[in-house]
Amino acid sequence: QLQLVESGGGLVQPGGSLRLSCAASGSNADYYAIGWFRQAPGKDREGVSCISTSGDRTNYTDSVKGRFTISRDNTKNTVYLQMNSLKPEDTAVYYCAARIVVQRMCSMSTSWYPYWGQGTQVTVSS
Repeated sequence: QLQLVESGGGLVQPGGSLRLSCAASGSNADYYAIGWFRQAPGKDREGVSCISTSGDRTNYTDSVKGRFTISRDNTKNTVYLQMNSLKPEDTAVYYCAARIVVQRMCSMSTSWYPYWGQGTQVTVSS
């Protein structure tokens, strides 16, 4: 079992930055891949980025490449999503999700992850 708590969302102007955090806890909190997803009103939940257990494998959706950076600090059981050059179209509820896995892999598919956080709102507006 894993429990996930997101934080760091808020209101930011276009071009601004935010850093989201996903704190994990649970009995198997040492070996898990993390995915960040977002869901805007009226749209499907989409994969934004993911990172493997050791952090050596990452992936990004095309719309955030070069602007967002995913990282993890396994000493703190926390994964971060640094979001720079934010655009109004980045506005959404952002969720982190986890899967317990030892292989060096992650996924951008919602169905791959059994554990989900409650989400944090990100609003990009002037």
